[in-house]
Amino acid sequence: MATSAANIGMMDGAYFVGRNEILSWVNATLQLSLSRVEEAASGAVQCQMLDMVHPGIVPMHKVNFDAKSEYDMIQNYKLLQEVFNKLKIEKHIEVNKLVKGRPLDNLEFLQWLKRYCDSVNGGIMNENYNPVERRNKVGKERSLRGIHKSSKSLQANSLLVRGSIDGTKQGKGSVTSNTEHYAAQIQELSEKITDLKLSVDNMEKERDFYFAKLRDVEILCQRPEVEHLSVTKAIMKILYAADAQDSPLAEAQELLDNSINADAGAEETQ
Repeated sequence: MATSAANIGMMDGAYFVGRNEILSWVNATLQLSLSRVEEAASGAVQCQMLDMVHPGIVPMHKVNFDAKSEYDMIQNYKLLQEVFNKLKIEKHIEVNKLVKGRPLDNLEFLQWLKRYCDSVNGGIMNENYNPVERRNKVGKERSLRGIHKSSKSLQANSLLVRGSIDGTKQGKGSVTSNTEHYAAQIQELSEKITDLKLSVDNMEKERDFYFAKLRDVEILCQRPEVEHLSVTKAIMKILYAADAQDSPLAEAQELLDNSINADAGAEETQ
């Protein structure tokens, strides 16, 4: 079961589960409050998910929920890889990409993780597992959103400085109001940027996937033993069509029909 979950293809339905659904699943399962998939870049979430699905297999006292540096994050992923090896999960962890905090890489890994967890015991979670208590016992109950606190503090400080300048004219009440207003705008725009990045990355991945398929078809059609066939010529006409507005399908079908009719006429003559 673990092997099949590890070997799912990139066009599998698991990789089309949305960011919001993934975040809701993580937050509900582990009683967290993540707002972005990048907040799971440290690997701590993934370690605890496996600890819940396979109780006792993860040395939770070694998991660093407060990891901020790439070095500390890598230590978490080393623990995760060791657990994968114990469970015979043949899944390569792209550690170098995940610790960079890129939204798409972290989303894909969490999508895979959800698929794996759903494949264990029919997706039935351990009701006796208390994620908060489990973290408390190992002395690691820390906020996974700490990675973003520093940047948010800088934003808040910047707004406060601007607000203090305006405050000489407008008073402290206006400063507070402006700060909250701009902070909300920054949060909203940040979320929109993240969504756009995910959309672009997904489109690029889908483009590359289908381009690779078309390239395979092209290579096959260029083989000497089949390139002279009418069906091959019809396929190549579609592949090499330059005008994106007009479909070459009708012309390719006509080419194929003429070839078939010519072959039929030749047989009747014989």
